[in-house]
Amino acid sequence: MTVGRVAELADVSVRTLHHYDEISLVKPSARTATGYRAYSAADVERLREVLGYRRLGFGLREIATLVDDPATDAVAHLRRLRGLLREQRDRTAAMVAAIDKELESRVIGVRTAPEDQLKMFGAQLYESIGSAYPATRRTEPRIAARIWEALGDARTVLNVGAGTGSYEPTDRKVTAVEPSAIMRAQRPAEAAPCVAASAEQLPFPDRSFDAAMAVSTVHHWPDPLAGLREMRRVARRVVVFIYDAGTTGWLERFWLTRDYLPEFAGLLADWPSLADMTRAIEGQAEPVLIPWDCADGFFEAHWRRPEAYLDEHVRRAVSVWTRVGPQAEQRAVDSLRDDLSSGRWADRNRDLIALDTAELGLRLLVA
Repeated sequence: MTVGRVAELADVSVRTLHHYDEISLVKPSARTATGYRAYSAADVERLREVLGYRRLGFGLREIATLVDDPATDAVAHLRRLRGLLREQRDRTAAMVAAIDKELESRVIGVRTAPEDQLKMFGAQLYESIGSAYPATRRTEPRIAARIWEALGDARTVLNVGAGTGSYEPTDRKVTAVEPSAIMRAQRPAEAAPCVAASAEQLPFPDRSFDAAMAVSTVHHWPDPLAGLREMRRVARRVVVFIYDAGTTGWLERFWLTRDYLPEFAGLLADWPSLADMTRAIEGQAEPVLIPWDCADGFFEAHWRRPEAYLDEHVRRAVSVWTRVGPQAEQRAVDSLRDDLSSGRWADRNRDLIALDTAELGLRLLVA
């Protein structure tokens, strides 16, 4: 394709393309029949990656480093770009929710505190949900026992996406990795040392640890499979607590997604299959049943306590609610509240009342 045609399709100026050529970021390598320089298919693919990173706010030097990485192919770039765009979407959704809340306050004459007005512009997803973690997200001892048993005889453990430190075993030497400054700040003083890094680029040599663990975090990673392979690289044993969205009828397993929040399916539309994630660590998957009185307030935890989902503090500590957006959240909450009042929820889910545990798609991957 000619320079002019590429500029038209990509909605950039010819001058921009010439600049990319001059700094050797994207150089057209083909020739037209009349001898003019043109873009080959490979050139267009590289330009697509450059423009994707550029529109996410990366500088040209950073972009050059990213696209020239010999360990990253086109598929990996697409996954990374998709992850970054999803993070941007999540951040935008959190900002919209904050603005909606302030608009509601303004209607009744209440002004938002200056600190809260500024927070909406600096926060990523975890920053918008992280403050609720201490109240509703903590170690569930029965799930912890499964995770710690799976760690086997490991003495050194890397906790990837460690958050505030839930599920970290106290009888082993733990190193934590957590990209969110808000989550790192909430780790207890006695918690394991924590490194600011992402799962996809763990700053450790091969086989640095006896085991690597990740608990309820993989869905936040821009590239889950890359992160899982990194865990396998740095540890001889891998344990991951994760959600399976690949089984037939998975959306019907949980009454909340089945009857009130079908938007949940869209959040995991391109989620890697359980088989792919298991292969990434060369391991196997084991089901994890959720106790009815689960102490950790993750999304499915209140399956026998539906009134908990009416509590905004519970919802704010779960990223699903921020990601589906305020309209879907409000509709789901209103519908659930009505069904609890009318008895319809109890009629639909009477079989749950006698259960002590439920199989809702949580899995433990072990390698």
